Amino acid sequence: MKLEHLEERVADYKMSIEKVVDKKTMWNESLKGLIKNTLKSIVNRYDIGWKVQELSWMYSNEAVNITFESFPPELIDCTNRIPAYQFIPGGSLVFSQTYNGDVFVFILLPHNETIQNEKDMIDMGTFSPSEMTEKLIVEKVDDFLKEMIRWELPNKKNRVGFS
Repeated sequence: MKLEHLEERVADYKMSIEKVVDKKTMWNESLKGLIKNTLKSIVNRYDIGWKVQELSWMYSNEAVNITFESFPPELIDCTNRIPAYQFIPGGSLVFSQTYNGDVFVFILLPHNETIQNEKDMIDMGTFSPSEMTEKLIVEKVDDFLKEMIRWELPNKKNRVGFS
């Protein structure tokens, strides 16, 4: 193989770097704002104890998430009937920018030391920034709520309180 044979591969490599830069630019200029604004609209419309966070992670990757922070105010009276009831915060739906500019969507389940979970993270998919729309974001929030309901009311018969 001669040195000249690398020309096409070098051109492909340069093009791949340009695509990553384009995707990261799209995240900064529009996508991060779309995700944040859509999630804030949801939080403002449905007050169930969640909030929106903007995160900055290692190597300049960023994320926006919606997370359960507190118990829904309208259900406080319900929990007063069971004094030992304890709300476990922390379920989150995360939209994270990956190293190559795609968007990794995943759920982090609340951490409960008394119950051993089979998994603490659920992969919801990786999407190109051009695939991300308000409709997709709302669908992922819907999926997140379904997973949180499954977490609160699991179908499996397991011995609660034992690890």
